[in-house]
Amino acid sequence: MFILLAALVAVPIAEIAVMVKVAEWLGTGQMIALLLSVSIVGLWIVKRQGTGTLRRIRAELDAGRVPGAHLVDGALLLTAGFLLLIPGFITDFLGILLLLPPVRGFVRGRLARRFRPRVVSYPNEGTYRPPQHPSKPDFIELEPPSHLELEPPSSN
Repeated sequence: MFILLAALVAVPIAEIAVMVKVAEWLGTGQMIALLLSVSIVGLWIVKRQGTGTLRRIRAELDAGRVPGAHLVDGALLLTAGFLLLIPGFITDFLGILLLLPPVRGFVRGRLARRFRPRVVSYPNEGTYRPPQHPSKPDFIELEPPSHLELEPPSSN
């Protein structure tokens, strides 16, 4: 929680400092034009790669496979798009990095290692049966209400 709070304070300060330096080098108008053009081109690339990822997810699902890697790629592309929407050169740089497939593969591998111990998979053998408790019966017999008494079918 502290890291998130620190990032919410530090990132805008760093973005403003970088924007001021770039504005000193290029001029304010060109700095704004550069920010807008990087964001627009980056979002266009996110859209193209996102539709390709969506197509691969559908193909995996149609083949009966779980599209795990493609789903993570889609989430990383969504993150890249979000980073490109935030005005600033640092977040644009991070967003552009996430657009590169080798970088996404590296991040996907790191995420897999990070969350692997927390994921429990059960073998696909048989069906799951909860533990049986001797004090609790497997089923409960109920009597139908009197106004719903069913008559046995006639044997005509």
